[in-house]
Amino acid sequence: MITYDRLFIGGSWVEPSSPELLDIASPHDQSVIARAAQARPADIDRAVAAARKSFDEGVWRLTPPAERIAVLRRFNALREENAEKIAHLISLENGSAGWFTRAGQPGLTRQANAYLKAAEEFGWEETLVPSDPASPVRSVVRREAVGVVAAVIPWNSPFSSATSKIIPALVAGNSVILKVSPENSPSMGFLAELLEQVGLPEGVISVLPADRETSEYLVSHQDVDKIAFTGSTRAGRRIAAIAGEQLKRVSLELGGKSAAIILPDADIDKAVAGVKFGSLLNNGESCIAQTRILAPRSRYEEVVAGLKELVESLKVGDPNDPDTFIGPMIRPDQQERVRNYIQLGIEEGARLVTGGPQIPEGLEKGNYVTPTLFADVDNSMRIAQEEIFGPVLVVIAYDDEDDAVRIANDSEYGLSGGVWSADEEHALAVARRVRTGTITVNGASVAFDGPFGGFKASGIGREYGAVGLGTYTEYKTITV
Repeated sequence: MITYDRLFIGGSWVEPSSPELLDIASPHDQSVIARAAQARPADIDRAVAAARKSFDEGVWRLTPPAERIAVLRRFNALREENAEKIAHLISLENGSAGWFTRAGQPGLTRQANAYLKAAEEFGWEETLVPSDPASPVRSVVRREAVGVVAAVIPWNSPFSSATSKIIPALVAGNSVILKVSPENSPSMGFLAELLEQVGLPEGVISVLPADRETSEYLVSHQDVDKIAFTGSTRAGRRIAAIAGEQLKRVSLELGGKSAAIILPDADIDKAVAGVKFGSLLNNGESCIAQTRILAPRSRYEEVVAGLKELVESLKVGDPNDPDTFIGPMIRPDQQERVRNYIQLGIEEGARLVTGGPQIPEGLEKGNYVTPTLFADVDNSMRIAQEEIFGPVLVVIAYDDEDDAVRIANDSEYGLSGGVWSADEEHALAVARRVRTGTITVNGASVAFDGPFGGFKASGIGREYGAVGLGTYTEYKTITV
């Protein structure tokens, strides 16, 4: 049994304002795997006060960038040393298949290294060359920390979401309160243990599991200068409203309903294999999942047949089983949500190719869903427009390339996507036409040096690399 009966506030483990511990259930069989303290508003006040004090006194923000980078490099190395334990904890609490949590560990290293490389090359202070050579004035432009950052992350990929926020926020000199989901108390408690070891000054970092009401209290707090949020579009709208009212800086990485466009000349076998990882990663509980598969009418049934074979080949079961590809949904309510969408797809008139709302046989104790494939889907259907967040794919037919692009763009979201073609340059040309923040060609992996984020209802702002680092800074111009 994992137990965290204290909260990590300002770099120290302290008694929580409420002694009550939350029981955290295994998504696999509902057994209690951990008990953990949860933050209440009084704990938020304490964490924000510590962050405010540390920031205003400059104990971290006035530390030279090179020294801040060195501290975060120590953290990255320490996390790498504990990669196996981190993968195990995430599988335990989330139900994410072990192959996914282990495969994601090198990505965390690349993600952090991209931020740190950007920080080494960043223009923390630059003197501008006057546009008028006769001008007696020179301008010094600085990039300074925003202040106290409330970083609020979701449950589905906790270490990745935490890395995408705390690394740039801290390396820029901010003080940070990381608000995590109650379900992630085990892995995020361990994250706090790692942060405790790397030498951050007192007050600079807090890691607090808390419910939605306490999260809203945090982002509304008058001493928070910036909100960095990853989560649902619905919650993002509420946070944006709060930030607008208080004129806080805000960045939002929200939901998606991304399309994978399979062009007529594509190798269908390779495209289908790519769907396995681009559309069904992390049990389908991924904002970047390409769950709308757009196939040309000339090859439509070939694509459907290939996807049917793929979906039926996926082993569903215990996340710790090395053969498992799809684990359980994180909570019973998420399981019910996905099953309801599958039933809705049937009622909307889509063709159920494989799967269905039934719970996989022998897995009734867990939050399991049968991987499901729908064909003959119209893009106006709710199963094609709304984010399901589970292992459910829809295949939509298109007439020509213009029609494929139109369908891909016919969404309130614009987070991710993919194009498959035998002609890479042609695929690149199609990718340029899709209104989405990131898009891959022929299953390319994520590049952490480039900006990541969404168009439309998929968010505001960008993460990763120099652009992501910049969102945690303010410009200051000094004229001399």
